[in-house]
Amino acid sequence: MKVAVIGGGPGGLYAAALLKRLDPSREVTVWERNAPDDTFGFGVVLSDETLGGIQHADPVVYEALQRDFVRWDDIDIVHRNTRHTSSGHGFAALGRHRLLEILHERCRSLGVDLRFSSEAPYPARLSEAYDLVIAADGVHSTTREAYAHVFRPHVASHHCRYIWLAADFAFDAFRFEIAETEHGVMQLHGYPYAAEASTVIVEMREEVWRAAGFEEMDEQESLERCAKTFADALGGRPLRSHRSAWTTFRTVVNDRWSYGNVVLLGDAAHTAHFSIGSGTKLAVEDALALAACLEEQPSLTEALTAYEEERRPVVASTQRAARASLEWFENLRLYLGQPPRQFAFNLLTRSRRVTHDNLRLRDAHFTEAVERAFGCPPGTPPMFTPFRLRGLTLRNRVVVSPMDMYSAKDGVPGDFHLVHLGARALGGAGLVMTEMVCVSEEGRITPGCTGLYTGRQTEAWRRITDFVHTHAPGTAIGVQLGHSGRKGSTRLMWEGIDEPLPDGNWPLVAASPLPYKPGSQTPRRLSRAQLTDIREQFAAAARRAARAGFDLLELHCAHGYLLSGFLSPLTNLRTDAYGGSLAGRLRFPLEVFDAVRGVWPQEKPMTVRISATDWAEGGTTGEDAVEIARAFAAHGADAIDVSTGQVVAEERPEYGRSYQTPFADRIRNSVGVPVIAVGAISSWDDVNSLILAGRTDLCALARPHLYDPHWSLHAAAEQGYEGPGVVWPAPYRAGSRRPRTGRTDAPKPRLTLGGRPPPCPR
Repeated sequence: MKVAVIGGGPGGLYAAALLKRLDPSREVTVWERNAPDDTFGFGVVLSDETLGGIQHADPVVYEALQRDFVRWDDIDIVHRNTRHTSSGHGFAALGRHRLLEILHERCRSLGVDLRFSSEAPYPARLSEAYDLVIAADGVHSTTREAYAHVFRPHVASHHCRYIWLAADFAFDAFRFEIAETEHGVMQLHGYPYAAEASTVIVEMREEVWRAAGFEEMDEQESLERCAKTFADALGGRPLRSHRSAWTTFRTVVNDRWSYGNVVLLGDAAHTAHFSIGSGTKLAVEDALALAACLEEQPSLTEALTAYEEERRPVVASTQRAARASLEWFENLRLYLGQPPRQFAFNLLTRSRRVTHDNLRLRDAHFTEAVERAFGCPPGTPPMFTPFRLRGLTLRNRVVVSPMDMYSAKDGVPGDFHLVHLGARALGGAGLVMTEMVCVSEEGRITPGCTGLYTGRQTEAWRRITDFVHTHAPGTAIGVQLGHSGRKGSTRLMWEGIDEPLPDGNWPLVAASPLPYKPGSQTPRRLSRAQLTDIREQFAAAARRAARAGFDLLELHCAHGYLLSGFLSPLTNLRTDAYGGSLAGRLRFPLEVFDAVRGVWPQEKPMTVRISATDWAEGGTTGEDAVEIARAFAAHGADAIDVSTGQVVAEERPEYGRSYQTPFADRIRNSVGVPVIAVGAISSWDDVNSLILAGRTDLCALARPHLYDPHWSLHAAAEQGYEGPGVVWPAPYRAGSRRPRTGRTDAPKPRLTLGGRPPPCPR
């Protein structure tokens, strides 16, 4: 096999070395446009996981790396003259120049043809002359651009400028330092990579960079300004550069990674923000996987397919974490006012890869200090601390999220709803929410949806709230009121979600006459008189909710239903007072909110659920969501329940663990209103992490409560918590410990008689 490698960075060199080592008969050639000692950046951080893969695949490279690694465990966070140190993190780094030297030596010893200061031939020529072409030519990959129609790259730039620099001394920890200047906030990321050298990255938002005058400065002036800004961190020492320039990070994603015999590797295929130290790590792991797949698969085509299938989910997960970290630093100014320890915890858990429980294992002393500062009583996880909304005190921070059950008849909740909601109330959550309860027969989503537009429905709901208050004292139950709008008159979820009824359809209304998707019914545009009628329907339903005994009321302004349809510019095309600008689109939802708040008991809280983004071009943005939340808060909303999407059928959500929580975080820390975070929050560790970091006040979980109605009770048991934040119902107390599933006390062998054969049977 003849292999061409375009790009002599760590990923390309390591792939070349592995392929040659695994099969010396391979002819492997590497083209690198720069000289051997010409490199950018200073230090490289590798994880123990990556090093383990290197050790297994090539002990020679591993041993060479081991001799040069600098190792440390601590992270220092310095903010407003206060330093907090967290230990137990385990880093290993070395100079990028030394890493390349090791890989150069290994490639030469194996017989790889290294061609420095040499432009690679055009990819099409290489693909004809070689059996395999590995494009490891970086973030600005010419190979990727040459085949852009196949790889379909998506490249996104972000809001910060940064510069790679170095200092001639070794930090004793991974250091994050925040500088609040007259121009705005700047941050330093620093870590050692040699006995007397550290990488220093200075980063700030674009507008801060311009205001500070960096745009007009030459390289030396930038060095001096950065050194002066972070003089305390540097101990007054100067910074140095290697043709360093300010740049903007670019996130690269490709729909495909291979085309024929050409395959992308490392930054050419994907990038992840430097704040989680992943670029070199991902490239080296790509090389390991590619070499392994070429060994394991019978053909090149199958090998490249297997390589992409193996690496894509790992890379996607890393990119999600990197994006969360990147956006945290972009929005750093939102957190400057947090208490110092909470700020430090927030920074450490920003990517959602380090969590409350994980950090406790690494540094229990630090984590306990953060908990004490937050107000957690001894032995109390953050999720089991109380939270007050108006006259209602929730005993913990867990909410059973509204979930449509599609099991009502004529809008009346029945035995199913009693058992469903009652079971979850017994399960220990602080607040249990109903499904969306419709304010009129025409406002239902499906024939199986519940309502609050008749006395019979009110009585049925009262039966449920009485059960909760009697048998799960301390658990609150809330009602979510809504109107389906253009998403009504559809089948039950398991019969075809969002599909029109085969017969018996009722007419739909909406802000504008736009069907939800092809084949959906087209709604009628609401007239001013109809708007008044619907507003009164909401108010009437709220009165019934009060009579039914609910503790909290939530107004549903999300997911493309009627009120949400007014908020989104994609679904509200009106030119009257209820459309146009955001203020116009807010007008009717705010009128409804005011009408409901006017009849809902003053001592009881009201929340509003919004879709903070439509996940579609031209729709509601994160900035819009902040202003929407601000408007509802000004009208008296006690909390904002922050969801996303489901507004237009053509949405493209960016799914992932806790993927909607950054929107709640932004609203909470921009507006100052309490928020409820939702969206793929699946573990009690996630709940503790989000609350302790100050990203949310409450966490709403849906599917976990379908899987386990007693999710909160089990979360307490698994954390060894017994306190007022969650209480086992008396009949269930015997089940508060996990049942044993098998014998665990068998005697262990105490003596091994090595080499002696077993006794012969007699």
